[in-house]
Amino acid sequence: MATQRLTKHNRAMLASALKLVNQISADALIILLEGASDWQRMAEIGQEHEFDKPFIVAVDSVEDLDGAAEAGLKPLALNKAKAPLLERLQHALLEAAADELIKPNDEVVALYGGFTAGRLDSISHLKLDERMRRLSSRDLQSLESSVPLKTLKVVVDLAVQIGVEGREGKPVGALFVVGDTRNVLKHASDSGVDPFRGYNKKSRNLLDKKVQEDAKEISQLDGAFLITADGTIERSRQMLEVLHEDLNMSKGLGSRHWAAAAITRRTKAIAIVVSQSTGTVRLYQNGFLKMQIEPMDKGIKWQEISFKPPSSGGED
Repeated sequence: MATQRLTKHNRAMLASALKLVNQISADALIILLEGASDWQRMAEIGQEHEFDKPFIVAVDSVEDLDGAAEAGLKPLALNKAKAPLLERLQHALLEAAADELIKPNDEVVALYGGFTAGRLDSISHLKLDERMRRLSSRDLQSLESSVPLKTLKVVVDLAVQIGVEGREGKPVGALFVVGDTRNVLKHASDSGVDPFRGYNKKSRNLLDKKVQEDAKEISQLDGAFLITADGTIERSRQMLEVLHEDLNMSKGLGSRHWAAAAITRRTKAIAIVVSQSTGTVRLYQNGFLKMQIEPMDKGIKWQEISFKPPSSGGED
């Protein structure tokens, strides 16, 4: 079991983080640790500072959290031991939101070790509204799909809007299967009358705002949307008939998520699912969950990443 000692230095950093939360009226404190610590003493330091907000402790293994909840802390197991620091921090925020320890628009103070192992040396003030909605083009490019980035952005934005807004005041779930449409159709059948059938391609392309609004309305009906690589809705209200064998899925995910994982295992498509219960958007590829976007009160802010290639003559 990994441990991270609550040294004099680490206690001082914890005290500073607690003071900052109180001074700026932040909504929670999250500590990113390398292993188990003195949870009881940590909770006592919080009490000394009259801290009554979520006190979240995040480590990579659930075994390292033994006793944390009993001490009054909010434990999070990340299972991200080999991931870069910023990825672990981002994942901790997403997991805390999923467990309803923090909410969209909350302000959080994060304490972590950014430079030296075993030493808490960095404090950040994070606004979840911005941090959790920011998605870069590189995130989608990492999927290595033949589907153009422009199409993926449009479908992801539409899915996020459905997750946030629902329809007519009610939560709505949806499934979009993008790319490799010819093969996807081999596993699909109508689940009802397709409102898009019979219209020309221009009237079915999601790059058109009006078509996006039409898709939002139809998302209330059963069945998946099949989207071509150029953003055209080839079919809607489709039932996917594909076996779920050899799939590893998180507990609590419903039939849309199983269908999304299964169809991407059998084809080269990317599946984008909106959870009806939480509004969370998940992206699947090759049968695996590749990306998760938590519902926010606004759409995603896309950050374009510029890259300047190295000058010629440099080292390989």
